[in-house]
Amino acid sequence: MDDRHDNRKRLASLLDEAAVHEGLHPTRIDGVQVLRRSQPLPRAPMVYHPNIVIVGQGRKRAYLGDEVYTYDAFNYLVSSVPMPAECEADASPEAPILIVAIDVEPTMLGDLILEMDELSPPVGPTPRGLSTTPMSEELVEAVNRLLEWLRCPLDSRILGRQTVREIAYRVLRDEQGGALRALASRDDQFARIARVLKHIHTEYAKPLGVEELAKRAGMSVPAFHHHFKLVTASSPLQYLKRIRLDQAKRLMAHDGYNAGTAARAVGYESPSQFSREFKRLFGVTPVEEAEQTRARLVAG
Repeated sequence: MDDRHDNRKRLASLLDEAAVHEGLHPTRIDGVQVLRRSQPLPRAPMVYHPNIVIVGQGRKRAYLGDEVYTYDAFNYLVSSVPMPAECEADASPEAPILIVAIDVEPTMLGDLILEMDELSPPVGPTPRGLSTTPMSEELVEAVNRLLEWLRCPLDSRILGRQTVREIAYRVLRDEQGGALRALASRDDQFARIARVLKHIHTEYAKPLGVEELAKRAGMSVPAFHHHFKLVTASSPLQYLKRIRLDQAKRLMAHDGYNAGTAARAVGYESPSQFSREFKRLFGVTPVEEAEQTRARLVAG
């Protein structure tokens, strides 16, 4: 019990040292980012990117339909594919959220699965793309070592990626739902849906029909609908809409697009439809979002 407490206290301390600045920032180890957030986050739409998310301090909740995924100092989150969801966070300046996020790398997962062949369970039902799992002491210790390597450029370069591999191995052993295992299997239904999701994220601005996406997955349209909803908790067209709207918000926030150019850039032909759907998701019109963004830039 004391070791468990000490390991998590050490994790929070190391993350406090690594995540110096507000927001999400890359580290000197490829595929590893750290986050500090000192203000609470009210429930709001966001897209989870493929990551293993370890919390050193604080608590976050992801909402996927009626499902709630809580991740904190005792439970980590895995997003094995891009997942539109909603998120809220408990944080304050005195107790900021401290997080390390590690990219999900299908090639590394596939190599590990080959070496773990005797440990692979039988193929089960198509898993959800988002899951939380209790964090084992072995995983906490591996994450602590990873954060310690960040103190030294040489340690980061020589030992960092080895430790990322160990963390991926620990997660494969422990994760609930088995989505990372499924992702690493080329012929699995989950992996087929994952390939389609990647295509949507690349080509979201183009007209994408369900029949075309089902063909890309190598499935009939009914089977594609079924497995797509099992993974993402949404229909293909709902998912595409969420990705387009999220990308439009990013273009306005980070690239200075106005509402009209953002709508066209993400594939909307009707500005009025874009405005309606944007406000339904984010609670403000695209024009209001662009004005708020400009105001933040002037203030900051």
